[in-house]
Amino acid sequence: MQTTKRLRFPIEVILVCIRWYAAYPLSYRQIEEMMEERGVCVDHSSISRWSIRFLPILEKVFRQHKRQVGTRWRMDETYIKVKGVWKYLYRAVDKEGKTIDFLLTAKRDKAAVMRCFDKAMQDNGIPEKVTMDKSGANKSAIDEINDAMDVPMLIRQVKYLNNNVEQDHRAVKRITKAMLGFKSFHAATSILAGIELMHMIRKGQLMFGGTEEMSFADQFYALAGQIHSA
Repeated sequence: MQTTKRLRFPIEVILVCIRWYAAYPLSYRQIEEMMEERGVCVDHSSISRWSIRFLPILEKVFRQHKRQVGTRWRMDETYIKVKGVWKYLYRAVDKEGKTIDFLLTAKRDKAAVMRCFDKAMQDNGIPEKVTMDKSGANKSAIDEINDAMDVPMLIRQVKYLNNNVEQDHRAVKRITKAMLGFKSFHAATSILAGIELMHMIRKGQLMFGGTEEMSFADQFYALAGQIHSA
C-alpha cells in the first residue's frame, strides 16, 4: 500500500505532526510552532493535508488489529460543528467503555441510526443488549433491525444508564474543541477517525505483538508500520 510517494518531508515528521493533532487539544498553527522549535519548518496547511490524508488510513489499519469488544453496548450521539452547522457523531461503547464504532452523520434520524448500527455490527457482530436514549429515531431504527433478526437484541431506553458513553464523548470533544469547527464534512470525517483511533489506543484496544509493553506513542508508530503490509 503505497501512501508516502512524493512527500517533501520524512514520514517520521508527518507521523509526529498528525499524532499530536489527533491526540491532544492543539491547533495546526500550534503544531507548526512546536515543530519550528525542533528545527523543522512545516506550514500548518501541510499538517492539515497530512491529517486528512493519513489518519483515515491508520484508522482503517487499526480495525484489523482491534481487540474484541463486549456484547452489551451503549449508544449515543454528540454534536460536532462542520462549516458552522451542527452535525451528529454517533458513538457506541461496550459495558467496559471500549469503543465499538462511530459515525458522523448530517442528520439525526432513523436512517442515521441504522447506518451506525450496520457499521458497528459489520465489524463487531450482533450485540445481546443495547442501551440508548428514548428518541423516536432510535426506537424506530432498532425495531426495524430487530424485526429482521431470528433472535432480537434486548433494548433498554433509559437515559441515565448511558452515562459511560456520555462520559466517553468528553475525551473526543476535548480534542475537537481546540479545532474550532471543521471546514468540510470530508475533513471532519477524516480527523474524527484519527481522534477516535488515538482514543482507542489509549484504552488498550490495539492488539498485535508487543503492544502491551509499548507507550501510547510507540503503539501509534508501530501501527503506522503496518500500513505497507495492509
